[in-house]
Amino acid sequence: MVSRVIPVDPFDLVIFGATGDLARRKILPGLFHRFMVGQVPGTARIIGAARSEYDQQAFRDMVRDNLTEFATKAAKQTELVEQFLDMIVYVRVDATGNDGWSDLAAALRSDVVRAFYLSVTPSLFGAIGAKLHANDIATPDSRIVVEKPFGHDLETARALNADLRRNFEENQIYRIDHYLGKETVQNLMALRFANSLWEPLWNSTHIDHVQITVAESLGVEGRGEYYDRSGAMRDMVQNHLMQLLCLTAMEPPSKFEPNSVRDEKVKVIEALEPVDLADIVRGQYRDRDGDGSYRDHAGNPNSRTESFVAMKVKIGNWRWAGTPFYLRTGKKLRGRSSEIAVVFRDPPHMIFPKMEGRRGNALIIHLQPDEGITLRNTIKEPGPGGMRLAEVTLDMTFADALDQHAEPQDAYERLIMDVIRGDQTLFMRGDEVEAAWAWADPIITGWEDARLTPAGYDPGGSGPEDALMLLHREGRRWREIG
Repeated sequence: MVSRVIPVDPFDLVIFGATGDLARRKILPGLFHRFMVGQVPGTARIIGAARSEYDQQAFRDMVRDNLTEFATKAAKQTELVEQFLDMIVYVRVDATGNDGWSDLAAALRSDVVRAFYLSVTPSLFGAIGAKLHANDIATPDSRIVVEKPFGHDLETARALNADLRRNFEENQIYRIDHYLGKETVQNLMALRFANSLWEPLWNSTHIDHVQITVAESLGVEGRGEYYDRSGAMRDMVQNHLMQLLCLTAMEPPSKFEPNSVRDEKVKVIEALEPVDLADIVRGQYRDRDGDGSYRDHAGNPNSRTESFVAMKVKIGNWRWAGTPFYLRTGKKLRGRSSEIAVVFRDPPHMIFPKMEGRRGNALIIHLQPDEGITLRNTIKEPGPGGMRLAEVTLDMTFADALDQHAEPQDAYERLIMDVIRGDQTLFMRGDEVEAAWAWADPIITGWEDARLTPAGYDPGGSGPEDALMLLHREGRRWREIG
C-alpha cells in the first residue's frame, strides 16, 4: 500500500530560532522530506529568522550541512537539495528589539498563508507576537506555532496563554506536542472510532486496567540544569502522557474536527480524580560503572527532582469507574520504549484451570521505537497431548503491514503540514493546557510540601522497586520495558 501525498497550497513559513537545535534537527529536515515527496510546493518560501550574523549563502550552506547530517539517506539527493535551498531566505531579526522587522515584512508575500514557528524560549512568545502585530506582519489568517514547555505551573500557563491571545485568536495558535504527530497515536483514534469491534469493549466492564509507559535509556546529560527545574512530572506526565491518556479514555467526538476532538480531551482531564501520594512513586537514577548519577548530571548534589515517576490514576466517569490507568516514565531505564497497553479482564468463568488468574488479552499500541499495534490472545498449542494453551500475538507493525518501502515520516513533518492546512485537531487548546496543569499542580505541591526524596534506582532496569509494588499489591504487573 502506497500512501497518497496531497500537496499543500503555497505558503510562507517563518522559523524564529532558525539556527537553533530544533530547527536544524527536525523542522528544516522535516520540511525537506515533505518537499521531496511533493507535498511542499516549490513555490513555498521558508524564512529563517534569528539574531545570528548570516548572509543568504552562509545560511543556506548551514541548512545544506543540516540536511546531510539529519535527513534520511534517501533524501540526500543533490538536485532536490539545491531546489529546496532556493526556497530558503534568511533575515536577521532581534526578537526583543527593532532590528530586522521591516526586512522580514518585505520578505513575506500577501497572497499566501503565513505561518510563524516560534522555536525559541517561551519567554519570547509575547514579545515576538507583539512585534508581528506592531509591524503589520501577522494577518487575520496567519498561524503561530509554539513549542513546549507551555508554562511551569497553572499560573505561568495562564500568563503564557494571555501573552499569545493578546495578538492572536485561539484558532490561530498551534501548541505543538510531537507525540500527537506519531502515526500510532493517530491510529489509536482510527482503531477506536473507525471499527465496530472495539467500542463495545472500551469500558470498565471489559478492561481491567491501562498502562501508559514512556521509557528512555538515556539520562539527562547535557540538559541537566533545565531538567532539574522540571522533572519527569512537568517534562513528560503533564503533557505527553496526559495526551496519550486523553486519546485512550475520551468519548467518541461527534465528528473528527478540531474542537470536537479537543472538547472530549478536556472532559477527560476534568474527570481525573486527585492522586493520593500513596499511589505515586518517584525515583532518581544512581551512578553505575562511573557513568554518573542524576545528581551528577544535574549538577545539584542535593536535588530532590525525579527522573522517574509512576502513578495510579482514576477517571471519575461512567465509562472508566473501577479501571485504573497506570502512568510511568523515566530516564536511564532498560530501553527506549513508548506504548499504551490496554489489558482486558479475565473471562467471567475460566473452564481451563491452568489459565486461572492469567490475563491473556491485551491490546498494545507501540509508539516507539517500532510503531505498530499488537493483540495478545490465548490459543490451543498445536499438536496432540491434550488441551495445552499458549499465548500468541497478532502483529501489525506498520513498516511491515502497510508500505515496506515508504520513508518514515517524522511527527514534526505531519504537524507542520497540518499547520499550513489550518487543521488544529492534533494541537492542544489553551483550556486543555490549563486543565492539565490544574490537575498536576496539587500533585507536585503535595510531594514538595512533604519534602519527599525520590527513591534511588539502578540504570538499565525498570525503575524503583516501589513502582513494581504499585501494581503487584493489586495483583497486576507492569509490562517489561525494552
